[in-house]
Amino acid sequence: MRIDDIKLPNQLILAPMAGITHMPFRILAREAGCGLVCSEMISSNGLYYGSEETRAMLVMADAERPVAVQLFGRHPEIMAEAAAMVEGMGADIVDVNFGCAVKKVIRTGAGAALMKDPDRAQRILAAMRKATRRPLTIKMRSGWEASGKQALELSRIAEGCGVDAVSIHARTAAQGFKGSADWGLIERIKAAVSIPVIGNGDIKRPSDALKMLESTHCDGVMIGRAAIGNPGFFSQALAAINHEPIPRVDPMERFDLMYRYTDQMIALFGEKKACRMLRSRLGWFSRGLAASSVFRRAATRIDSRQTAEALIDAYRDRLAAAQKNSA
Repeated sequence: MRIDDIKLPNQLILAPMAGITHMPFRILAREAGCGLVCSEMISSNGLYYGSEETRAMLVMADAERPVAVQLFGRHPEIMAEAAAMVEGMGADIVDVNFGCAVKKVIRTGAGAALMKDPDRAQRILAAMRKATRRPLTIKMRSGWEASGKQALELSRIAEGCGVDAVSIHARTAAQGFKGSADWGLIERIKAAVSIPVIGNGDIKRPSDALKMLESTHCDGVMIGRAAIGNPGFFSQALAAINHEPIPRVDPMERFDLMYRYTDQMIALFGEKKACRMLRSRLGWFSRGLAASSVFRRAATRIDSRQTAEALIDAYRDRLAAAQKNSA
């Protein structure tokens, strides 16, 4: 799959997820076989007005490339300046958020609110296209009602502005993550534009990636919640796409991921801040394992690298002993 001049190693893309897709998680996803990773949503206003906290969210590593940086905002001139800034900071692709339906984003007129304002959307994309030489992409929802007319209109606007690919989470803004994604809309958008179309929504099993490609004829598949704490999902989905046996992920490999994630989080954020974040995030990696609720409760007390690693050690040893006894 190609996005302008960038050739991706495969058709699988990590969805941008606020508070989740920071650099440590993106690296794990790339190592597991993801073809393209995307940053969490970055405020164009924050960049424009010099927020150090916003700039800190833009740390990128060679190990994760290619990497897309997703921007949100409503002012064409500020979005354009932010696009130029993230290009200068090393982004391989600049992505624009047209899908976030969180109230605090909608109230500013950004995210999915822009799907109600096609004129402003056009001005934003035209300004950003002039501001950056990097491939420019957008991620949107189906719109504010189920027909998908707003998504089709925005797809055509994007193509006309020189956008290089569109991603569509085929749920309405009002749905959130409820109900079912309308894969038929992905197929309609693919038929309506000539640029690459990336489908998103309801990829719950590795085989769903192949089903989406075959049923919608989209060019790529974006995976979000299924990969949280389980980046091995990408290797399984890639095997499904290639009609290969889906590899079994050894539960004990989750502990290697926990150690590496802990180490990378501390290296990026510092021990104190990283440990506060790990109290909720380390539990992601225990999903589906025995006694995971006990581990998650214990993780809420992490206050140092030592306590985090001791907690992982104890949980790993307990599950290893249980496996041995059941053999």
